[in-house]
Amino acid sequence: MSIKTQKIFEAEFLLEDMREIIRKTSPHSAFSKDDKIQFNEKLKKLSEIVEELRTNKYTELKIKYITNGIELRTREEDFINIHPIQAAGRLTLEARKALISYGDGYSTCDWCRKPFRLDKIHRPPIDEFHSELAEFVGMDQARVVPGARRGFQAVVSSLIEKGDSVLLSAISHYTEFLAVEDSGGTVKEIPLNEKNIVTADATVQKIEDVKKNTKKLPKLIMLDHFDYMFGNEHDVYGIAKVANEYDIPFLYNGAYTVGIMPVDGKKIGADFVVGSGHKSMASVAPSGVLATTDEWASKVFRTTQMVGDITGRKFGIKEVEMLGCTLMGGTLISMMASFPKVVERTKHWDDEVKKSNQFLDEFLAVEGSKVISEYPRKHTLTKVNTTESFDKIAKTHKRRGFFLSDELRKRGIVGEFAGSTRTWKLNTYGRTWDQIKYLGHAFIDIAEKYDVPVKANKQGQYSGDV
Repeated sequence: MSIKTQKIFEAEFLLEDMREIIRKTSPHSAFSKDDKIQFNEKLKKLSEIVEELRTNKYTELKIKYITNGIELRTREEDFINIHPIQAAGRLTLEARKALISYGDGYSTCDWCRKPFRLDKIHRPPIDEFHSELAEFVGMDQARVVPGARRGFQAVVSSLIEKGDSVLLSAISHYTEFLAVEDSGGTVKEIPLNEKNIVTADATVQKIEDVKKNTKKLPKLIMLDHFDYMFGNEHDVYGIAKVANEYDIPFLYNGAYTVGIMPVDGKKIGADFVVGSGHKSMASVAPSGVLATTDEWASKVFRTTQMVGDITGRKFGIKEVEMLGCTLMGGTLISMMASFPKVVERTKHWDDEVKKSNQFLDEFLAVEGSKVISEYPRKHTLTKVNTTESFDKIAKTHKRRGFFLSDELRKRGIVGEFAGSTRTWKLNTYGRTWDQIKYLGHAFIDIAEKYDVPVKANKQGQYSGDV
């Protein structure tokens, strides 16, 4: 941990200590003698830290744990994090600030009034946020959910009965499987082509196979736009068209798209759009979005009709598949606070893809390194194969595959799968051009250190400090 990062956290924790004294003495902050002493002691330490930061002269004070074995997490402050599933979930400044204020459990319920439902709350403007979410993904209605998986579950439980077939891709996420299993359905996988892509033609063939074998059409098609295995783009437009021709509902899985690139569900031809807040919308986990058309809203967002047999109790307009309210407190507020920047960043998706390809151009200069995903890239999530480059070093290195993690960490880079030097994934989303350049040079530098051949770039050399 860098000393500057440590001091920032020290200062934040001191402010929280002072805040705790204020909380304990509410409503008038009537400090006792001991309260005043504690408050002033904290204030003095805070002033000292501010002075250290101003002068860049520091006293060392190691802070490893926040409390009870929970380590201080500083990888976003001290490193370039290329973890495949963390990149686009990194909180915005606004979300981090909002989380400080709204971290208490049911903080979003301060102004909950009739009809007592999350998407009807005016203060903070949660009702407006739901409308904005629907518009953002080009659909009619939307709900926030505890992760994309709960969006899958809500749709599947609404549409699927025991024995029904659901079409998924051969590399669909395990949570899609579980959603189908939970409803008693049966998964039927659409095969990949030689490029590890799902096509419309393959979907037609699978539909016909299911129809022939079960005498019924599939009840739902769920497809990732970009999958989690390779980050490859699948033909969602073509497959949505096929689904429409067969009159089969189509669920667009935007876990790796909603929040980082433009998504228009109706333009795609989707009946349902599911996104992940913590994966692609700069939000606290678990968070996500489920959006649909007016045609399907009454089914997937159906309200409870249950009546208690003794008490006669009813629960108004609570939605069954949502189990009433979904995201309360910090998760939802972080999603809302990040939303303006999330909307803006989707307009610059092409730049993110360019940066991904720029990095890989340099990464591939290390002889033996390969990109397993489709290339040139259309996404920032990429699967690579370094069996013929860095894995050759690992075979004789005393640290085996962990040598690469060690070398990257020395250069301020984390997020690779520790110990893996054969096939692994990385994500460059959200990185600046300078960081992209630094990343590429870092892998070049490691290769040269261990005498792995490096091909020259167009200028005939690589430059830059790592």
